[in-house]
Amino acid sequence: MEFRPVCFLDEARRRIYPLTMNQNLNDIMPDQTSPTGSTSRRKFLKTSTAAALGGAFVANLGLSGKGFAADGNTVKVGLIGCGGRGNGAAADALAADSNTVLYAMGDIDAAKIEVGLREVAKSVSDPSRIQVPAERRFVGLDAYQKVIASGVDVVLLTTPPGFRPQHFQAAVAAGKHAFLEKPIATDAAGVRSVRASAEEAKRKGLAVQSGFCWRANTSRTEFFKRLHDGAIGEVRSLYHTYLTGPVKPMPSASERPAGMSDVEWQIRNWYNFVWLCGDGLVEQAIHSIDKMIWAMKDLPPLKCTAVGGRQTPNHDGNIYDHIEVNYEWANGVRGFMAQRQIAGCHIEAKDYITGTKGIGCLGSRRGAEFTGDKTWHYEGPETDSQMFG
Repeated sequence: MEFRPVCFLDEARRRIYPLTMNQNLNDIMPDQTSPTGSTSRRKFLKTSTAAALGGAFVANLGLSGKGFAADGNTVKVGLIGCGGRGNGAAADALAADSNTVLYAMGDIDAAKIEVGLREVAKSVSDPSRIQVPAERRFVGLDAYQKVIASGVDVVLLTTPPGFRPQHFQAAVAAGKHAFLEKPIATDAAGVRSVRASAEEAKRKGLAVQSGFCWRANTSRTEFFKRLHDGAIGEVRSLYHTYLTGPVKPMPSASERPAGMSDVEWQIRNWYNFVWLCGDGLVEQAIHSIDKMIWAMKDLPPLKCTAVGGRQTPNHDGNIYDHIEVNYEWANGVRGFMAQRQIAGCHIEAKDYITGTKGIGCLGSRRGAEFTGDKTWHYEGPETDSQMFG
């Protein structure tokens, strides 16, 4: 039987567990608001744009603290994985504090590094903050090791998530602070590895931050605060949708360059392989599951049942194009997650929470409201849309 992960990977709250594991990792991750050694943490939400990305992590480290950077001033950032998300995280890290510099980059594709350099350079007015000469541009599956060993202070881990546990383990072993893009693993073995690395990170006093954006979004933060204060009474059911088109369609085998290995072909088309992406539920709809468990005050469910399959042809790869999961909590609350990635269908990414006194609804962007005994609609300032990349 093929394994498919149906788990919570709640990185933004530094809690990582499959459905059968209820341990709270807040107890083993570094405190992001209090001093660790000589590093004085800055306020977690320094800026709304950077808050859920690489910049939030860097802003949160206390960059002026002596002992964080080797020279007591400049923070050297290493980027591992130079795709769109990685380049964005690097740009956000540089925007978060003027003491940061991009110091090293690694990817399996040299061309991606060059594109990444150009993209990140567009985000800074001072070109001296891009300090990645040819000798610190590392190519290959072992590039992560070379970036970590290059003298950086912080690593941004933004490769396909199947590699995240291995890269995080290496970063912690080397004593590097780390930003982990979501998701942090694609299977149960990876989750256990990250848990072990998290324990070691705390022991070493390292800072670790991840890329769940909604926990830093202004309207969502206000929505869940009011929800937990009883805006719609007790939560009784949850229904979340993540219905989109294909994310990275698999190309035809005829487009595969001659001589390219199976491993490289799969990595270049990583989204289509479960071992690399975790399928659409873990790689994309995990945002919706994060909001589901947020609504339940971060209490994990007892169990779940799930169905899924593929209705549309695929040249290769083994991901499904639709998955539906039903979660059940100890108090009888049910949560329903509908995820689909099929072209030409209804598009929707919403969250519906039914309580004893009303209903809460979150739209894909600004929509955040309650109806019922009390009505409310969020009308305040909104987090920059850059966070939704």
